[in-house]
Amino acid sequence: MFWPMFAVAVGFLGLTVLGVLAVRVFLAARSLGQQVTDSARRISRAAEELERAATSAARAADAL
Repeated sequence: MFWPMFAVAVGFLGLTVLGVLAVRVFLAARSLGQQVTDSARRISRAAEELERAATSAARAADAL
């Protein structure tokens, strides 16, 4: 009687550990997704600024 109860307890403990790890992975993946989104926005803004700077530099060069 002891061994079946022990096996059930160990199985439940194993499922609990897997559940906790799954939640941690989910939260880490969500955080990574937010960081990727923020980085994409920053890159987009930097590309727009670079394009504006290149346009004004080209205009200045043409004026000479």
